[in-house]
Amino acid sequence: MSSAAFVLSVAVGVVCGLPLPALSSLLPNDRPIIGILAQENIPGYPHAQGTSYIAASYVKYLEAAGARVVPVRINLTEEEYTKLFYSINGVLLPGGDVDLQTSQFGRLSKIFYDLAIKANDASDYFPIWGTCQGFQELTVLTSSKNLLTQTNTKAVALPLTFTPAAQNSRLFSGFPKDLMEALATENITSNFHSWSLTLQNYTRNVKLKKFYKVLSTNTDGQKHFISTMEANWYPFYAVQWHPEKSQFEWIEKPGNVHTPSAINAGFYTASFFVNEARKNQHHFTDKNEEEKALIYNYSPVFTGLNSIFMQNYYFD
Repeated sequence: MSSAAFVLSVAVGVVCGLPLPALSSLLPNDRPIIGILAQENIPGYPHAQGTSYIAASYVKYLEAAGARVVPVRINLTEEEYTKLFYSINGVLLPGGDVDLQTSQFGRLSKIFYDLAIKANDASDYFPIWGTCQGFQELTVLTSSKNLLTQTNTKAVALPLTFTPAAQNSRLFSGFPKDLMEALATENITSNFHSWSLTLQNYTRNVKLKKFYKVLSTNTDGQKHFISTMEANWYPFYAVQWHPEKSQFEWIEKPGNVHTPSAINAGFYTASFFVNEARKNQHHFTDKNEEEKALIYNYSPVFTGLNSIFMQNYYFD
């Protein structure tokens, strides 16, 4: 958008008494940087180093869609997280296996969630994406409760059962028709979780029902659970499945699918979220600070062909 058009949009807003759009929503940022939250190491995991990790597949997932990545390490101060928040353009909460309420991952998730709510309320567009454990963490942060139910969904690929809201959703409305058809009919969404948010628990919780719009559901044969959702008034998105695994994880398990449709689903979800981050104008104070923060300063560790995450970044 040209500067003249921006001035015109502001003038129209003032005359009509409308909320002024944030500058970040009008001028796209073509150098987005997204933070990925680290979490405590899985006990007994092969080749583990330091105290925390980020699976490399999440880094590649965002990089393939045109973003750079900053690791959000655990055990920093709230002041350090706040400074980082205003230096990056979005946050991804990854999958994993830690306590959603008592872990360091849970602690820093809440810090960034609260900062993102405050920023968006002030017209500072800041997106959050949650995958698997990240999906679950968002439900806990919004409801202030753990409402998850155990499901038989470990290492299984499923099609999505779309709700009527999916067609006009921010997340899916730009997906190609053939990909939406594949997502609805083919077993291409990788599920590697033991806990889910059932439709029943979602419906019974006023906070969740008001905050999130359900875009797709699934069933383990007995329990219906939510597999995709987006917030009604915030750029927050959550998938219980793993779009990044089809492209970047190769463990030979039934739920890990590498078909063209599954890979396209990974690309389109990542591209969508990176484009959301382009609407944010946060930046580091200088290039030297930015360079020191980027994931390029760390080397991924190959953990073996039979590992759930084939490469991890480790942090002290």
